Amino acid sequence: MYEVVVLKPGYATWVGPTQQHADGTITLVKGPKLIIVDTGGPWNKRFLQAALRKHGVRADAVDFLVCTHGHSDHTGNNNLFPNATVILSYDVCQGDLYTFHDFQHGQPYTIDDDVRVIPTPGHTHQDITVMARTPDGVVAITGDLFESADDLTDDNLWRSFSEFPDLQARSREHVLSQADFIVPGHGPMFRVKDRRVVHSATPSTPDRKLLWYILVPLLITIVGGILLMLVTGQYHW
Repeated sequence: MYEVVVLKPGYATWVGPTQQHADGTITLVKGPKLIIVDTGGPWNKRFLQAALRKHGVRADAVDFLVCTHGHSDHTGNNNLFPNATVILSYDVCQGDLYTFHDFQHGQPYTIDDDVRVIPTPGHTHQDITVMARTPDGVVAITGDLFESADDLTDDNLWRSFSEFPDLQARSREHVLSQADFIVPGHGPMFRVKDRRVVHSATPSTPDRKLLWYILVPLLITIVGGILLMLVTGQYHW
C-alpha cells in the first residue's frame, strides 16, 4: 500500500473581478513506486526541492510524474523529474518516447495493484485522477475536478472554471463513489462524508465579489451622472 503526503495544499483567493492568487496542490505518493502528482507553479521550485529532501526523496528517483491537467499552476516544475514516466492529461511518455493509452474511452492506467490513474474529464477535456489505496482507505488526487471541500455544497466554485460542467459533474460523482479521501486542486485533503454531491443555487463568494466589483462602479456612475445634470440644469424631476 501507499502513503499520500500533501506537500503543499493549493489555494485560490480572489483579489479583484478578474484576478486570483492561486496555486495547485502538490502531492507525494510513497510506496513501491514514488509518484508526484502535480508540481505547482514555477515559483515553487525551491519549496518543492526542499520538501522532497525532507521526505528523503531524490527527484531523479521519482518513478511517475502525474499532472491532472495542463494548467500552469499544476505543471510548473515538471522538469525537476527527468527520469519519471510522465502522465500529463492523456499523454504518457518516458523521455521522448510516447505511449498511446486509451484514456479517451475510459481505460485506467495501472501503475500497480494499489495505484491507478483514471480519466475524469470536465474541468478540461482530458483531466485525470490518481486513485491510491492506503491503510486508511482510497485517496483520490483529483486536481481541479474538485476545487476544495467547499465545492461539495457550492457547485459554483467549480462550475465557474469548468469547460464541460455536465461531464465534470459525472466525473465528480464517479470519484465520490470510489474514494474515502479527496486531495483537491486548491485546498487541503478532506474525508468523503457523503458520496452524493449536494448542488447549491447560492452564488459563491467569488461570484458575490464579482457582482460587488461590477455594481458599485455602475451605481457611482449613475448617481454621479444624475448629480451632474441637476447641477447643470439638464435634469428635471
